Amino acid sequence: MYHRYHLETNPAPDIAAFPSRFRVQVTKHGLASFLIKELIHYRANTKIIASRPCMYGVFSGPVGGFAPRPHLCVGCLRCTTQHPEFVQISPNPEHRQLGDSYLTPEYAETIHYEAQNGRVPVKGAGFRGRFGGPGWNGMWTDMSEIVRPTRDGIHGREFISTAVDLGPRPPFLTFDEQGAVKGGVPKTLSLPLPMLFDVPPAAVLSEKMAKILLAAAQEAETLLILPVWAIKKFALVGGPMVPLIAAGDAVVSKDVPFEPRMIELDGWDNEVYRQAQRGFPRSLICLRVNSVSSDELLQSYSAGMRLFHLATNFHGRGRDGRFVLDLIKEAHRIFVDAGCRDEVTLLGSGGIVAAEHVPKAIICGLDAVALDTSLLIALQAQFRGECTDRQLSRFTLPAALKPDWGVQRIKNLLASWRDQLLEVLGAMGIREVRRLRGEIGRAMFQTDLEREAFSRIEGYGS
Repeated sequence: MYHRYHLETNPAPDIAAFPSRFRVQVTKHGLASFLIKELIHYRANTKIIASRPCMYGVFSGPVGGFAPRPHLCVGCLRCTTQHPEFVQISPNPEHRQLGDSYLTPEYAETIHYEAQNGRVPVKGAGFRGRFGGPGWNGMWTDMSEIVRPTRDGIHGREFISTAVDLGPRPPFLTFDEQGAVKGGVPKTLSLPLPMLFDVPPAAVLSEKMAKILLAAAQEAETLLILPVWAIKKFALVGGPMVPLIAAGDAVVSKDVPFEPRMIELDGWDNEVYRQAQRGFPRSLICLRVNSVSSDELLQSYSAGMRLFHLATNFHGRGRDGRFVLDLIKEAHRIFVDAGCRDEVTLLGSGGIVAAEHVPKAIICGLDAVALDTSLLIALQAQFRGECTDRQLSRFTLPAALKPDWGVQRIKNLLASWRDQLLEVLGAMGIREVRRLRGEIGRAMFQTDLEREAFSRIEGYGS
């Protein structure tokens, strides 16, 4: 029976202290001296004396400024402007340590808010990020909300589909005399949202973490990619799991005691590919690559591969150092030029750490994305230094991590990101996310615009 896709959101408060953005330092003897002067000047008028120079309640605790509440501070600096002699506001160094140089504290704070309650972060002051720069910041989406203002999938006035299809899609079907499809019906898999879960980093891939991700994938009706050794070691069974098999490893059916909907090969190996086909004839087979080469992709396509996963590192860099945005566009263009883009499915992971990155990646040519470090931030993981490599990077999870709490946090994050994807689709007047794939005309790129505007100016590009 048809049911409209919905992710149930519920509050999931922090289980570990989340560092505030600012540190509020009050010199107690300076504050006491100021209060004594006010008592004398205003003749003990408590209404005036008890007033606080903060509309956000930083100094409205039981003892006022003697025990400020920095988690309420927004950095307006009114207090330190009025009373610089005993109040100082400074950035909290613990907050600056959230994430790393790519997944910045601003990204981490946004993900934290989304995972807490599943809401769309709206601050009322417009976009506070960068309007240009490297990576995703150099790509802008082109909206048409003035032309089509009524398409609103969040509030239900018009349904917008976020479902995507994975698997081979032949250009046409042929039928025999009895009306049956020749060669069998193509194997495809539909997901209600274009977001999967990628392999967790080795530092946090424990039985508890695997079961949290598996339960969240089950409830969100998506897929979770896990190494075969983890599935075997933790005795995991479930439809959402996608076994990841390394090139050169033998595909043994007993290592995967169930029929997975999809299998992912970590690098091309013709023998492993044939073993996977024989061992799991009803499973989709996906090829995981970390670079884009026309010869390699088209050779894999000629060998029968129709599902590709472009996996970059956590900073969105491929093996050759290029950013994931450029790699996606190139992979998409390779299949378009070969005349077979509609026959293949492109997945991508790495460098996708904000809700806006999902529609941008799909516009560049992906069918769906696989999430990685954003899930860790939702679970309040701590980054230890620069975390780029999936195997060597260091992460730590809260000691009090609970499975039910973790599942709800991930569901909240997915619900928030899906709502923001619906906002983009509604603003563009697009009724399903499938139609967004490869719609480069819906985007503007900073490098292209600057080249068009300044290329004839002497000295440009030098």
